[in-house]
Amino acid sequence: MGKDVIVACDFSSAEATYEFLDKFTGRKPFVKIGMELFYAAGPSIVKELKGRGHKIFLDLKLHDIPNTVKKAMSVLSNMDVDICNLHAGGAIPMMEAALEGLTRADGTRPLLIAVTQLTSTDQETMERDLLIKEPIDQVVMHYAENAKKAGLDGVVCSPLEAEKVHARCGKEFLTVTPGVRFADGDKGDQKRVMTPEQAKLIGSDYIVVGRPITAAADPVAAYERCVREFCD
Repeated sequence: MGKDVIVACDFSSAEATYEFLDKFTGRKPFVKIGMELFYAAGPSIVKELKGRGHKIFLDLKLHDIPNTVKKAMSVLSNMDVDICNLHAGGAIPMMEAALEGLTRADGTRPLLIAVTQLTSTDQETMERDLLIKEPIDQVVMHYAENAKKAGLDGVVCSPLEAEKVHARCGKEFLTVTPGVRFADGDKGDQKRVMTPEQAKLIGSDYIVVGRPITAAADPVAAYERCVREFCD
């Protein structure tokens, strides 16, 4: 499976999203639809963007009791998305139920990945707010192993952890890594970050890039730079 750059379309309306994506007259980027856009525009945004030729990572981070997540995933399975996700913190039974709900009658389904720890979380935050005292690397690896045991396809993790996840869970276990910034860019609210080139070298399968592309003066040029640094 080839590496790819996923553009985080964290816009507050369908109109703003279309205006941004209309700039891409050549290569159609793989896009992430997160909570802000999905809640603002509804499921129709998925159908529209698929019709325009985009692959879609539906980033809703489900986290609830197993039966509720299973039913929600059965609804999402009817949408033509390529990747969807949940929180690994919901534990193995929830992840197993999600996989069951996501799988269609013919056995097909989107890729399902689990969020380990958010890239805005560091060791201090985890200990202070979540009362988790173990080292963050150890927590991420444990969550990744749980996701693999549940039958998921991979995890969302910091690019700093991608190489370790592959060492623990295998090269075919996908790592989808946000927290990517250009070397000459602003980190924003991310604390655990890498450049696209570094993420490539350390083994990320997909990188998720938002503001370095969406807020760039020339988003298409920023996207193409990201693709060159990560994929080529």
